[in-house]
Amino acid sequence: MNSTAKIISAIALAVTVIPSVLLFLGVIAIEPMKWIALAGTVAWFIATPMWMGRDQN
Repeated sequence: MNSTAKIISAIALAVTVIPSVLLFLGVIAIEPMKWIALAGTVAWFIATPMWMGRDQN
């Protein structure tokens, strides 16, 4: 579960950053970029606490 959450977290982080780069390059418009980045941000905030943080002894 820990490694799966890390992979999902990394993918979500990429989904958050890549649309901004695509907007900068003129590949996509601002509205799709906002929605894609929002989805990536929500996924990142859900996945990251599953593996990052305090040890669960």
